[in-house]
Amino acid sequence: MCGIVAYLGDKEAQPLLLEGLRRLEYRGYDSSGIAVLNGKGLEVVKKVGRIQQLERALGSHPLHGTLGISHTRWATHGKATEVNAHPHTDASGKLAIVHNGVIENYGVLKRKLQDKGYKFRTETDTEVLAFLIGVHFDGLDPKTENRLELAVMDALREVTGTYGLVAVHEDQPDIMVGARRGSPLVLGIGPHEHFLASDVSAVVAHTQTVAHLRDFDVVTVDRSGYRLKSLTQNQAGLEISQIDYQAGEAELGDFPHYMLKEIFEQTISVQNAVRGRLNMEESTAQLGGLNLTPQELREIDRILITACGTAMHAGIVGEYIIESLAYVPVEIDWASEFRLRNSPLDRRTLVLAVSQSGETEDTLGALREARRKGHRVLGICNNVASTLARETDGGVYMYAGPEVSVAATKSFTSQVVIFVLLGLLLGRMRFLSASQGRDIIEALEALPDQITQILKQSDHIRGIAEKYRNAKSMLFFGRQMQYGIALEGALKMKEITYIHAEGHPTAELKHGVIALVDEQTPSVFLCPQDGSYDKNINNMQQVKARKGPVIAVATMGDEGIHQHADDVFYIPDAPEYTAPILSAIPLQLFAYHMAVILGRDVDKPRNLAKSVTVP
Repeated sequence: MCGIVAYLGDKEAQPLLLEGLRRLEYRGYDSSGIAVLNGKGLEVVKKVGRIQQLERALGSHPLHGTLGISHTRWATHGKATEVNAHPHTDASGKLAIVHNGVIENYGVLKRKLQDKGYKFRTETDTEVLAFLIGVHFDGLDPKTENRLELAVMDALREVTGTYGLVAVHEDQPDIMVGARRGSPLVLGIGPHEHFLASDVSAVVAHTQTVAHLRDFDVVTVDRSGYRLKSLTQNQAGLEISQIDYQAGEAELGDFPHYMLKEIFEQTISVQNAVRGRLNMEESTAQLGGLNLTPQELREIDRILITACGTAMHAGIVGEYIIESLAYVPVEIDWASEFRLRNSPLDRRTLVLAVSQSGETEDTLGALREARRKGHRVLGICNNVASTLARETDGGVYMYAGPEVSVAATKSFTSQVVIFVLLGLLLGRMRFLSASQGRDIIEALEALPDQITQILKQSDHIRGIAEKYRNAKSMLFFGRQMQYGIALEGALKMKEITYIHAEGHPTAELKHGVIALVDEQTPSVFLCPQDGSYDKNINNMQQVKARKGPVIAVATMGDEGIHQHADDVFYIPDAPEYTAPILSAIPLQLFAYHMAVILGRDVDKPRNLAKSVTVP
């Protein structure tokens, strides 16, 4: 969660820090703060609420200086208050830090410091860390050149937990020190200036050259450059890379919200997910990043997909797709559960870890647990420099471009596309014929135009959202490959509208869920013309018999659906394995328009942040 931006260079820090915070606000927006070394000392300003509150405060009292740190917070320890906001200072008030992550042993550390007479002002674990670094700093010889660096490293050796942090001290006014364990931190490298941030989007407008810190890395930045150390003996140089998108790609453009922009970008993101990966001559997919030979792929007896949230729903769709196309048994496990339980896996099980950011703490924990058990782990993610990408044995990048809205949309459909590619690749190695492989390729290539057809219905979908604006609860139903779409449709609705919503397998309607049906509770049925069509119609009739409103997602040309549904979202005719990709999009639009109608903060829904980097 949370966003960090730090700057050291020859420009005024405050405007650059505020700009970076605005780009990172999707990571946390309970409170924000900034600290700048102004040549005389350390100045700190913090405010509760959105970045605009901090900007207003700084408008009347700007901070001047060319070294500063800033933070936008998603609360973990302590309420969203001004005193709990970052940056936090040590007992002397000369040292300030910003921190993402969780210090698990902060209670023990706090008691030790209290026993020495230190008094704390906040409820946060970060203040304890600031005090601890300050104690180590004060214990070093004032003439020590790398005093702040050593203090940070000594303090972190006492810490259990996760951190991405940046520290500054007014006694060393030309240095900032960053460190990372389990929470992302990136070094932005520019001419005569450097940045430290929790995400490249904060620095992309100023430099395309970055280096992602690894766990236990400590980087010290001064006006001449930077140097790297490690808290372990496994020190290696930073790997410099280029950001693969421009700042403009993360701008709103003509759209009112990032979510709507990203829904409409799915014509491109789906195309990017398949570009260069379809081999019509051999009627298969080519996924070189898997780092598996054809023989190793053929020896896979079972696949485990582990993920959280939206990525988990993509995995549920992927389970049906891979089993249908490749006849390989697939199991789904919540990453938060898999990392903690003793899950029996045979030796020919391939683990797929799915995460848009590649930094989701629970998914990384599941990845590491699988590797501890000796399993090969592949990743599906959108960030080529992420922890997941570095720690897996191989994988498939989504190339969906930056996704800023907290509610995931284009990353979801890209993940499902990748599962179709995996199903095609594994299926062609087993029993799929060349003609069947070509049919799948043609279905994938048809997706961008089909998505465009759905997006043209946006105004129609908005009208239906207006009709149901007073609903307090909604039910979503889908069978087989559409079941994961029902879960995802319900998640989008609850995330950004705050309307209670549940997703269920359609056949579970009569096993308890039907008790929730009434005249005020709309039921959304995913009902394309597939092998389950007649069964879905039967379930819709059961809801109608109890006066429940019915919304159907149906295949274009199916006029008979109006006999059973009050309202219809149409999708183009598509095979069962690509239809879920299309079905997701009207439900994304439905949730989006409902949220706008209800006056919700679409891109920054309450209590949520984009990347869940704390357990």
